[in-house]
Amino acid sequence: MIFESIAALIADRLECDPADITMDSKFHDLGIDSLDTVELLMQLEDEIGMEVELDQKVETVGELVAFIETKKAEQEG
Repeated sequence: MIFESIAALIADRLECDPADITMDSKFHDLGIDSLDTVELLMQLEDEIGMEVELDQKVETVGELVAFIETKKAEQEG
């Protein structure tokens, strides 16, 4: 669910097919800079209903998914 949400947000921003976004997609290769990442996180927070403070560097969609899943588990646990 987290991956699908991120892929949809990225695809909407880049005007591409969400199927083109993979766990291995690098934000840099997609043309997404750090400001874009912050904006995506804010949109994602609204969608998943939790605050996400990015306190480490993430370079791929998969790294962001893992980071969010870890934070979500910490908040629930």
